Amino acid sequence: MPSLPKPRLRRAARERVASARPHAEPNVEIVTREGVLADGAAPLEGDGLRWINIEHPGSADRAWLEEHFEFHALDLEDVGSRNQRPKIDEYPGYLFIVLHFPVYDKAVGRLNAAELDLFVGPDFVVTLPNTDLPPLEYLFERCRSSEETRDEMLSRGSGLLLYQIVDQAFDYCFPMLRKMGNKLERLEQEIFEGRSAEVVRDLSNAKQEIINFRKVIRPQRAVLRDLERTKQRYLPDDLDIYFDDINDASERIWDLLENYKEVVEALESTNESVLSHRVNEVLRVLTAFSVVILPLTLIASIFGMNVEVPGEGNIEAFWVIMVSMVLLLGSMLGFFRYRGWL
Repeated sequence: MPSLPKPRLRRAARERVASARPHAEPNVEIVTREGVLADGAAPLEGDGLRWINIEHPGSADRAWLEEHFEFHALDLEDVGSRNQRPKIDEYPGYLFIVLHFPVYDKAVGRLNAAELDLFVGPDFVVTLPNTDLPPLEYLFERCRSSEETRDEMLSRGSGLLLYQIVDQAFDYCFPMLRKMGNKLERLEQEIFEGRSAEVVRDLSNAKQEIINFRKVIRPQRAVLRDLERTKQRYLPDDLDIYFDDINDASERIWDLLENYKEVVEALESTNESVLSHRVNEVLRVLTAFSVVILPLTLIASIFGMNVEVPGEGNIEAFWVIMVSMVLLLGSMLGFFRYRGWL
């Protein structure tokens, strides 16, 4: 993307914004190989690599970034937006990357997309998750608490740190996929155990989870291919294979989702077939009994008419009729059994 002139806000305008939010403080955490810096306490220029993590970025955080970096105004605007698609923008001094990762929202009981914005430069990496992203929090905490981990993560440039962040986020997807697979196996077992009516809602929920997962992963497959192309700006040649591993992980995730999509559709179809088979069994039995009872009802109706009939008032005729009806019932049941209708 061509470099555009960066618009500058007037100092008076900034002062008005600051005065309007007297309690707004930037939520900035900085990690270097030397340790953890206080929020905004050190300059961001230097030879060492710095990882800056800003969770739930707000207007004060964007103002802090604008003050310390020469990021384009449109990128800062995208940081505040909640409707960004995955993308990668190239600038002379940095890369701006937007990625989405699935996270489970316990409040609503479903998968949602967590947006992660990244600024990657030669001596810095800025991560801005708009929601809690457990793998990123875990990796940042490790860097903050362990000198050995900091040295490992920050010693070989921003490209390797970018790989570690994205790789950890994709690895976090596999446990969720395993849970989906286990859930589908459980639903299959319940269907054939005679609980078809109870699993209808569970099948619908599983299908919705797979659809939401696919909506998160699908758009950024192209972004990862672009990332593999642009990674050379900040990655040594001997680390080139690392980003191929991310692409492989993304394709494995997509293949699993395709497989789960086919499985849940097959389970849904199987469940509907089982339910239809049960309904047909009930209707078959009811129809057979109706046909068996029909001639008996006819005989009883004939001899129950308020007219003179043969054998009327004769007790022997009553028993003859009853025996005939029992014999007719037995013969029809035997015939239906012989034909496999019962």
